[in-house]
Amino acid sequence: MRTVRQLLDAKPHEVITIGPDAPVLEALRVMAEHEIGALPVMEGASLVGIVSERDYARKVVLQGRASKDTPVREIMTRQVRTVSPADTVEHCMQLVTDRRIRHLPVLEDGRLVGILSIGDLVKAVIEEQQQTLEHLQRYIAS
Repeated sequence: MRTVRQLLDAKPHEVITIGPDAPVLEALRVMAEHEIGALPVMEGASLVGIVSERDYARKVVLQGRASKDTPVREIMTRQVRTVSPADTVEHCMQLVTDRRIRHLPVLEDGRLVGILSIGDLVKAVIEEQQQTLEHLQRYIAS
């Protein structure tokens, strides 16, 4: 089974973050610009939360708040489940399915080194299954 480090090595190395005092509108602009669904929220070098499109929908739109006036800290998810580069894709899939999480920040020695989405994990699982099938087909054909 592949590791988180292997998945991160295959992704662009830029980790896009936002600060807790930034307006939600800025977070949405950044997510749209980079075509991502969530941003780690950093205060200095510390991960203090994650803000997602889901947070925006639930805590701004449905409550009738204004995006330009609401700081990220008021809507971000504070209890963030993280993983390490040594964790396996299998472990991460278990987390996202059991806890209904869509994004997993990756911490190494307390430092944010990347973020994985459920899409990244599903892609890795499918690729591994395809490789296994190819190996089995070669075995059967020989």
